[in-house]
Order: sequence, then C-alpha cells, then structure tokens
Amino acid sequence: MKLSSMLICSLMLLRCAVLNAAEHKVVNKLYSEKGEAGEQVITRQEDGNYSASLKMSWNNRVVTVNETLQVDAKGVPIAFSASGTSAFGAPIAEQFSLVDGVARWSGNKDEGMLQTGEQRFYVPTDEAGAASHVLMKALMASPTRSVDLFPGGTARLDALKTVTVSNGSNSKEVTLYAISGLAFNPSFGWFDKDGHYFAQDFSGFMRVIRDGFSLDNFAELTKIQKQAENDYLADIAKHLSHSYSTVLLQGGSVVDVLERKVLRNTDVLLQDGKIMAVASGLTAPAGAKVLDARGKTIIPGLWDMHGHLSKNDGLLNIAAGVTSVRDIGNSHDNIMEIAGLFNSDQLIGNRVYRAGFFDKQSEYSAGLSVNSLQEAHEKIDWFADNGYLQIKIYSSIDPTWVKPIAEHAHRRGMRLSGHVPAFMTARQAVEQGFDEIQHVNMLFLNFLAGTEVDTRTQLRFSLLGEKAGSLDLASKPVTDFIKLLADKQIVVDPTVATFRSLLLGQNKKVDPEFAAIADHLPPGVVRQLKGASMDVTPELQPVYQKSADAMLKMVKKLYDAGVPIVPGTDHIAGFTLHRELELYALAGIPPLDVLRIASYEPARLVGAAYHSGSVDVGKDADLLLINGDPSTNMADIRKVAMVFKGKHYYKPDELYPVLGVTPFTSPVAFKP
Repeated sequence: MKLSSMLICSLMLLRCAVLNAAEHKVVNKLYSEKGEAGEQVITRQEDGNYSASLKMSWNNRVVTVNETLQVDAKGVPIAFSASGTSAFGAPIAEQFSLVDGVARWSGNKDEGMLQTGEQRFYVPTDEAGAASHVLMKALMASPTRSVDLFPGGTARLDALKTVTVSNGSNSKEVTLYAISGLAFNPSFGWFDKDGHYFAQDFSGFMRVIRDGFSLDNFAELTKIQKQAENDYLADIAKHLSHSYSTVLLQGGSVVDVLERKVLRNTDVLLQDGKIMAVASGLTAPAGAKVLDARGKTIIPGLWDMHGHLSKNDGLLNIAAGVTSVRDIGNSHDNIMEIAGLFNSDQLIGNRVYRAGFFDKQSEYSAGLSVNSLQEAHEKIDWFADNGYLQIKIYSSIDPTWVKPIAEHAHRRGMRLSGHVPAFMTARQAVEQGFDEIQHVNMLFLNFLAGTEVDTRTQLRFSLLGEKAGSLDLASKPVTDFIKLLADKQIVVDPTVATFRSLLLGQNKKVDPEFAAIADHLPPGVVRQLKGASMDVTPELQPVYQKSADAMLKMVKKLYDAGVPIVPGTDHIAGFTLHRELELYALAGIPPLDVLRIASYEPARLVGAAYHSGSVDVGKDADLLLINGDPSTNMADIRKVAMVFKGKHYYKPDELYPVLGVTPFTSPVAFKP
C-alpha cells in the first residue's frame, strides 16, 4: 500500500521541523500509539549551513532520511541533498542547486530547471527538516507571510493561537500556525516565538513534540490545534454547505442498482433529507428548487469501505461523491470526533461507520495492541459496548487466537475481518471464522506464502509483485479457494488501485493510477505521486506489471463466482475510490454491477440498506448528479456535478478549488 493521504500530509508536516537558533542541535521525538516511533535531529553548523536526519517507523514501515542544506547570506537555499529509504523500500536520492539565478533539481520523483530573478525556496519531495526550517523562517519574515517556491507554487502562513507551555524548568511561548500551499489543505503546527517547530498532532496517527517537553504538553496543544482545524473547516462548511427543503431533479437517468437497470427521463423528488418520489412527470411542489437533469445520471452516493479518516478527508470525499465511509482502523478519540462532526454536518464530510481494530503486541504490530487472548476478548467487548460494527485484526495476531476471537466477536453480534495473520493461510482464516478479508494481496499470499513466510514483513508486498503474475488462476487450488469464499459469502475488500500504485510506480513518472487526473491536482500532491514506492529493478518491472494485471483477473474471478466485493481505498480519499471502481469495470465487471458494488452492497453489509444504498422512496437523500453516464463509461464517475447528503447539497465546483483541485465538470444550477 502506498502512503495514504493522511500519511502524505504527515510527512509534509514533518518537514516543518526547525532548528532552535539558540542551539546547535534540536531533537524532535515522534510517537505512535505503541510509543516512541522515531526521532528527528537538525543541526546548524558553525558556517550557518545545516544537516538533518529523520527516522520514523510504523506498521513495519521505516522511513530514513539524511539531509544537507547550504544557504546564502539571505538564508535562501542554494544547495540541498537528501538520501535514505522510503516507507516501502524505494531509495531516496534528491539534489537541488541554485547558481546565478538558475535552479536545478533532480531526484527519483522528478527533475527540472528554472531560471528566475525572484527569490524562491525549494520544497523537497523528501527531507529530514532543514529545508523546511529555512522556509519557515522566510515565511515569518515576509511582510505578506508568503514565499514563492521551486518548482512552483506559493506557501502562505497564518498565525492562529499563542500559548505558553511548561515542563519542569523548560518553558516556551508557542504559536499555532496554518501553512498553506503544500497539499490539499493547510498544515497546522506549533512554533516558538523565534519560528522553531515545537509540536504537531497528525490526526492521532503520529505525535511530535520537542525533546524536553512531555506528552502532557502535547495533549494540551492538541486540544487547541483540533479546535483551530475545526474552526477552519467549519468556516468552509458555513459557506459551501447548502440546505434545502424540497428539490426536484427533472428528466435524468436514474440508476436502479437493485434491479440493475437505468430509468430514463425520470424525476426524483427530495424533501427534508429523504427521497419522496422516483417517477416520470412529477410536478414540482410549491417552493421547490428545480434542476434540469436531462443528459445527466442520478446514482446513489458512493461508499468507501476501507478508510482511515482524518477531518481533511471529508471535503475530498464529498467533492468526489463519497457520502459514506467505513473507517477500518483509527484511534477511538479521533474517529469519534470525526464521526460526530461529519454525521452532524458541522463539517463537510461523509457519514461514518466504525470498525474496531487491534493487533497482538510485537515489533511489527500496528495500532492498538493486546498481549493475550483474554485482552483480545476484552477489547472486543469494549468495541461492542462503544458502538463499533465489526472487528478488524492484523498481521501479528497469533493464528491460534483467530477461532476464539471470531467466536467472541460473533457472540457480540460483530463481524471479523482483517489481514490474514502471519504463518496462517487465508483458507485457514476463513475456516476459523473470518467474515471478510482486507486487500487483494492476502488472497494471493494464500498460495505464495502459505504458513512459512512472515507476512508481517514487506514480503507481503514483494511476493505479490514477483509471483502473483505467475499464479495459475484457473488451477484447481485457486478455483477451490474461490469457491470456499463464495460458499461462505466471505466479503473481499480488494483495494486493488492502491496495490497497483505500489507495484507500478516508476521514478520520474506519475503513479499510473492517478495519471488521468494529475492535471487537476495541486503541484505538490502531483510531485508526491511520482516515483517508485518499492525498489523494483528495470528487469522486474514487466513481472510487476503482470502481477498488477493478475489482481484485476482475480477481482473478476471473485465476481464471476459470486464472492461479495466491497470497494475500499486505503489511500487518497475520493480519487482512489473512483479509480477502484474504474478498475473493476476494466476487469470486466458490468458497470451497473460496479455501481451496485459501490452503493447497495456496502450499505447492506453494515446494516444500512434500509435507509441507504439506492435511489428509492423513503431512503436518505444520499445521491449524486453525474454530468455523464457511468452506467456505460465508468470514467464518468469523476464528473460529479452535485452531491446530496441528507438535508444538504454540495457543489464540487465550489469544493475542489478550496482543495487546490481543478473541477472535473462544469457547474449546474437550479432553475430561476
């Protein structure tokens, strides 16, 4: 899996660590739910130049970066170098120079040259923190609080809140700033009065605070940071959420996902957040907003069944027409806050359905960890008592625990899903109680890894790339396994787009799964989508391509056999779901069935089909107006012209520009 949108934003924010001018060296500590997760060291040398190092680990991924930075007398970067290893093993190698007004940069993601007489600051794709230190200094010194960037764009700074924090003899006055222009949304981080990075909360995923201060200090600052983020997003909601009493969509093509047919020239009446009528020739009630939907398609709101939500994902999801998300692993405090804000429409965001997540404590464990089967049972009870719909387990779980975990989850009315634990096959996991499997690679590892390979390691990715393409999908073992999945109605959440991103990324090229939309995305995001995630030699690239193609063939075999499929992302919100659905269609699944997979099947799985998942009378008004026809061309799924979620509607042509994204279709308007 390539870095999720949350992680991309996290790495961008980590670049904002800076050096305390009163010291030669600063150490920033990184913490995950498991404890200390890394360290960032930035050193200012006697000649005024910098060196820095970053090591960050989570979920058996390790990022290491070593950086050197040279600046001129004005503090402008004139030479930069970074080396290291990315999260999935690809090498990091990046350089920049500025000589006589000519900037040159090269790395695994891109290369270029630009001549300019204007002062600009280079923003690396990978760094340890020194480059962001000098950028922050420049932003704070700028009268406009803005700085132009290499290769392009402008960074902006806004001060939000100043407080004093103390830990023993250490005391600092720090200010919360919003830094814009690097990603989809501003980054929020704490800096001291001299502009030195102090602390950051990455939506519960990772915590960073200056060495010498405590996690109690962090908690104090996080509360303020979250409120500032909420205020920022609430202001967007105030201006871009539109309420309605009655709406009539006239003459559109309505996709009936239950009957797998399209109702041409059909009207849809919405009132107070519900679908009141679906028929031809409806009369507009007095005071209704009326929209001409001729030539457009009306479909149910989309579902993402593999999210790890942050508050910023809400705008991306709604703009893309994703009205419901199953969060498959998050911190309790984070997801409860998000669910409350999104479900109440205080912030623009999708409906939230929560899955509990835990692993067995090990050097490879992810998220919340337990040390015994008894603790696992207690955790299941806790999730059940707190309204979670199901349990997801991870790769370090003891295989002998799976059956009792499944039985206990089922007793509590909860389903069991997850990664197949290491030293266990997917068949064994299903036979011992799994109801659902996350990720298509777990199906292949049933044959490629067996019970001998430690799939907690990155072998779960490299084995897929090297061997999936050579697996005979028509063989009896594969056919028998798929029949088992079908007979037991085991749900599969393939996240095939994300795994293709992982296998097919190449240096200096945009991720092929996002190539079709790259022109719409902010430049900083596009740069992060370039380059290889894994260390794949040129000789192996055709092998990895064959394996990526095999994943699509596997998805089609699941569909043909009647195995339930639900679409998920585990990557950038909204855009990844569009590609996931497009890949299902490219695999050979009929578009009408893809749309059913994207709407009704997820709603049914989480027990929401009685009020969601199809355009039917009495259900929630969660639906999309598409300026195209995804029932014949799945690529049109991106042309969302209007999104209805309950009692509100949203215009992607208004939301996307806030995110730095160029809209995918022309705006629509109600009749005067």
